[in-house]
Amino acid sequence: MTFTIVGRCARTGVTGICMATSSPAVGNRCSFVSRDGAVGMQAIAEPRLGILGLRLLEGGYSPRKIISEIITSDDWPAKRQIGIVDIDGRSAAFTGDANAEWAGQLNGLNYVAMGNLLRGPEVVAAIAEVFLESESEELEERLVRAIEAGRDAGGQEEGQTSASLLTFGKETFSRCDLRSDISQEPVADLRRIYDWYKPLIPYFLERASDPMLPGFKTHFANLGLVRSYGMPVPVSRGPKHVR
Repeated sequence: MTFTIVGRCARTGVTGICMATSSPAVGNRCSFVSRDGAVGMQAIAEPRLGILGLRLLEGGYSPRKIISEIITSDDWPAKRQIGIVDIDGRSAAFTGDANAEWAGQLNGLNYVAMGNLLRGPEVVAAIAEVFLESESEELEERLVRAIEAGRDAGGQEEGQTSASLLTFGKETFSRCDLRSDISQEPVADLRRIYDWYKPLIPYFLERASDPMLPGFKTHFANLGLVRSYGMPVPVSRGPKHVR
């Protein structure tokens, strides 16, 4: 019951996943990302299979081979949906026969767009289109825009409850790990949280090796930005995709 973009930036090598679903806390069990690539595991998610996928990426397995390994070692492959993009941009996807309609995927170099229990194939098509047409943006922005496009194209019949964004660069820790775990408008929440946090992505990467940097409030001030530190400052939705 989820729609997802798994993607890689060809310019920077950053990989990541953004997704939204009708269940709570989707980022807790469906997104698996490291500096070696990204694995999205959904429908009936089995987190151990997502972890296995990452380990196989680290071992140099291709996404297509990893999916073959996962579905042949799983007792319930018909109930899974899997999307994988590796550090070289190779991709592969799988939708089991027991996924609720509409279910399916589009994939190509650097991306997988997929979903199940969707309004129709136009949701996945919108996700892929927006991701591919925004190559000049940072990966996090592209991923959020793609999920917004999926929502605007109809998303899930029963609506969304949670959304998440997870990206990795060359470091062993995440660049960005943001969630809206329970909400009536989780994609809008994720956009608001991401827009608030965006200036801190390079800051926290640098501060990990340079503890003499000023605190994040000073960093915001130095950028000429004003932020509320209780609730994020409300912002408008990202650009709506018109098809």
